[in-house]
Order: sequence, then structure tokens, then C-alpha cells
Amino acid sequence: MRGDWELGAAAGGPLLLCAALLAVGCALGLRLGRGLGAADRGALAWLCFDALVHFALEGPFVYLSLVGNITDSDALIASLWKEYGKADARWLYLDPTIVSLEILTVVLGGFLALVLIYAIVKGKHYRHFIQITLCVCELYGGWMTFCPDWLMGSPNLNTNNWLYFWVYLVFFNGVWVLIPGLLLWQSWVELKNMHHRGFNSGKKFQ
Repeated sequence: MRGDWELGAAAGGPLLLCAALLAVGCALGLRLGRGLGAADRGALAWLCFDALVHFALEGPFVYLSLVGNITDSDALIASLWKEYGKADARWLYLDPTIVSLEILTVVLGGFLALVLIYAIVKGKHYRHFIQITLCVCELYGGWMTFCPDWLMGSPNLNTNNWLYFWVYLVFFNGVWVLIPGLLLWQSWVELKNMHHRGFNSGKKFQ
């Protein structure tokens, strides 16, 4: 019991921080999406949360990793990554693959999320091009985060603890697979419908 309590106490702060970012992201997205359909309001809520994670959590991780390492840092945000590092040890030191992917995620993924938020709110013609690009970047980042470690037998992943495996590794990373996948499907359907509308409109004028 004592070990379980200590585990819960250590995880509580980082999980509350993630929950707070989710609440802020959802509030911003729903406010920006007033007057839009449910799917677009949901997409905006996700994108606001996505941008907050990239800039507020992953941005500091990149900086702390480049100037030193997470393990030796006393920064407040480092406590979150130290906790996540119990599930994936590569986040505790300068792992070249992880840090390279996070630089790409923060700079490109964060910027694309902001552009896509603007495109949805303003109804811009390039919305689905940006949406597809962002989703592919997110899925690529997830694959390259885990595939190299899987090929080596997952030496850095802690799969023996339910919290570290099911919550930190499966749930938190799975969300960045599921939602980009749904947004890709949304773009596919919308582009197909646009093609059919254009094709049928062209036939009327022949």
C-alpha cells in the first residue's frame, strides 16, 4: 500500500498539470468555435490543447535537454518529465532521436496547429492541406518515438507498472494517434465531397 500511495503522490502533480492544460485548451477551442459545427468545435478544442502541449510542455523539454538534461534540472516543468521518464527513460537525458523529434514537433507541429486553428475559424481554403500535414507530422512523430526502441527490444520502456504502461505510454501517446487519425478521415471525407460537388457542377454546364 505504501508503494502505491507514493506512486500516486508522485504522479498527481504532472497529471493535474495535463488536466489543467486540457481544460484550458477545450475552453479556448470551444470559445473560438462558436457558431461552427460540433466536429469543428471538437477539432479546435483538440488543436488548442495540442498547441499548448507543444509550446508549454515540449518546448521547455527541448530547452532543458539542450542546455543539460532533465534529470539534473531543478526547473518546475522538469518534474513532469522526470515522472514521464519513469515510463520511458530516454526523456531523462539527451537522446538524439527524442530531442530531434521534439524540436520538429515544437517548431513545425506547434506552428501548424496555430495555422490550422486560424484556418478553421476563418474558413480558409487551405484548411485541409494544413490539417493533413499536421496529422501526418503527429503520426510520424509517434512512430519514430517508439519504433527504434521496439526494434531493440524496448530497453527504455517500463511495461511492468500499470500506470507507466497503460496511462503514460499507451493512453497519452495513443491520443496523438487516435485524434490525428480521425482528423485525417475528416479531411478525406471533405475532400471527396468537394470533388463530387465540383464534378457534378461541371457536368451541369456541359
